[in-house]
Amino acid sequence: VGPPCCVQSLACCCGSAACSCCCKCCPKIKQSTGTRIMYALYFLLVTVLCAVMMSPTVEQALKENIPFYAEFCQTVNAGEDCKTLVGYAAVYKVCFGMACFFFFFCIFTIRVNNSTGCRAAVHNGFWLLKFIALVACCAGGFFLPNESTFLEVWRYIGAVGGFCFLLIQLMLLVEFAHRWNANWYSGVKYNRLWYAALAFVTLVLFSVGVGAVIFMGVFYTHPEACLLNKIFLGINGSLCLVVSLLAISPFIQKLQPNSGLLQPGVITVYVMYLTFSAFSSKPKEMVVIDGVNTTVCVFPFNSGTESDKKIVTGLGTVILFGCVLYSCLTSTTRRSSAALRVCRNTEPETEVNAQPHQEYDEEKTGSGQNVVYDEREGTIYSYAFFHFVFFLGSLYVMMTATNWFHYDDHKIEKLLDGSWSVFWIKMASCWVCLILYMWTLVAPIVCPKRFVA
Repeated sequence: VGPPCCVQSLACCCGSAACSCCCKCCPKIKQSTGTRIMYALYFLLVTVLCAVMMSPTVEQALKENIPFYAEFCQTVNAGEDCKTLVGYAAVYKVCFGMACFFFFFCIFTIRVNNSTGCRAAVHNGFWLLKFIALVACCAGGFFLPNESTFLEVWRYIGAVGGFCFLLIQLMLLVEFAHRWNANWYSGVKYNRLWYAALAFVTLVLFSVGVGAVIFMGVFYTHPEACLLNKIFLGINGSLCLVVSLLAISPFIQKLQPNSGLLQPGVITVYVMYLTFSAFSSKPKEMVVIDGVNTTVCVFPFNSGTESDKKIVTGLGTVILFGCVLYSCLTSTTRRSSAALRVCRNTEPETEVNAQPHQEYDEEKTGSGQNVVYDEREGTIYSYAFFHFVFFLGSLYVMMTATNWFHYDDHKIEKLLDGSWSVFWIKMASCWVCLILYMWTLVAPIVCPKRFVA
């Protein structure tokens, strides 16, 4: 790493220069992409910190491996063994700071239309100063007065924000299903093999959906227990059948010729996944079989060993927060932002940009990664909405890490264990997803003027 790269890094951290890698062999990066990656890294860093704060395993490891741990906790007035820095209250305070950080930038960047102004420069640069501001916001949460009142009020604010973020995730899924179908249909004009690909994928999706219904009917129901499982499995399976028939009905096909079975196949698989996840999240039920209390309606292949539980929890946590990051980043593109209004065009969509051959300014850094300034004429995404989605994502992480309304004595190792609040949230997500997709089908009939090309 030479002096030019050091100068470049200094300009990125303390100035308005775009962020990039110091390695010249890396492919060139767009300014808009680099900015979003940096904010995502900030978000991921705080998310990992929250997971650590909710983990007694990590807390015990710190006690055993850090010299003078107890003395350090007393020095910083963190209580005995730093009790004020762990647990659900600490996660609430840290996420409060992160939410305030993104909400401030949401207000600060309203109506920023290009990257040449001073507000855009702050959004795209000054990364070291923004990192210090983020740390200060997270630390400031520990100095708020009236802690009990703050935690009570912030819990309900977090629940509302978490539900809004879940809604954005579901709307993005519906948008993804429509876009996938439209893109593959557009390929039929060039190669008829796309029909075979559509048919094959649709068959696979519905096979998975039907297989999931059978699997849950066998292992997650019982003649003497699990009444809710029986009811909701029947309801969700029936609703998936209804939206599938609706998608290929003549009056829908008349207004949306590209509507087919691929979209309801995607929705069906996701709804079955949420249903399975809800059943797995429900507190376990016991029945007496041959005079012995037996747990029923549980995953049949769970060995129950501690190592298996850690692996499952770890993978589940990574997948969960990966989905959160994906939703935060993809929901801020102009196409996805438009889709979040649940207003669909009847024109076929393609993945081709409106200006595929547009030339952008490129900065050659000499010793580091080249940066393409792609927002000279106009922003690629809405800065304010970008930060607003991360604000909602902060609240969703807070509620998820603390197990929503079952926060007392919760541990990150029990993230995938059962609770009624998680069960109802996931079950409600199934119905919202189905309603959103059904609305995209019937909206051109209900509001025809809004869908005129």
